[in-house]
Amino acid sequence: MSPHDVAASSASPAAAAPPPGPSHPAEGGVVPRGEARWAWLLSDGGEPRNWMLVLAPSLGWHDEGWAGLGWGAFAAVFTAVLPTLILRFGERRRYWDDRHVRRRQDRIVAAPGVMASVVTGTALLYGLEATAVVTALVTAMLAVLLALLVLTFFWKVSVHCAVAAGAVAVLPSVFGLRMLALAPLVALIGWSRVRLRCHTVGQVTAGALVGAAVGGPVFGLLGPWA
Repeated sequence: MSPHDVAASSASPAAAAPPPGPSHPAEGGVVPRGEARWAWLLSDGGEPRNWMLVLAPSLGWHDEGWAGLGWGAFAAVFTAVLPTLILRFGERRRYWDDRHVRRRQDRIVAAPGVMASVVTGTALLYGLEATAVVTALVTAMLAVLLALLVLTFFWKVSVHCAVAAGAVAVLPSVFGLRMLALAPLVALIGWSRVRLRCHTVGQVTAGALVGAAVGGPVFGLLGPWA
């Protein structure tokens, strides 16, 4: 056997080894859908955009009927629809891996576009004198996003849990304390993010605490009852 053959033989195991990366969960990547269907269902269903798509029109309808529903839909465009389009655009241009923007550094890059949409929507709601409860909701979520942005410079906190906890924190002000029964849903969303290896327990806990501690009080201060 020639020296060249010996070198090739000794190098072959390394060449055959799969490279580490997102496609290999054992190396720290996201768990495939086939291995964690329930976790993916909870994670996808609990996306921040879904909370705003449901919550803004619902609160608007409750406060002012059809007019409030219209303002809620208007708010959802700037807090859910446009941010989703921005994130998908960045995904297609390979600015980040996917719409969830899993890398902390990529979230800092994505934040200005998303924040611009939410800030614009908030300004329009105030300028056009929209339904007070919808304006308060969007402002509360903007406050949560600003807090998360500051933390993201140091740590990748869970946006899923922050928005979910913020939503649950504002609901009792409108529908009563019975809405606190939704709190376990925040825990389930947090479990799904940990199960999928998107976050640690600390990151989902911090996200939930930020969402509840910021979103609830801001909404309470700005609502129509204030």
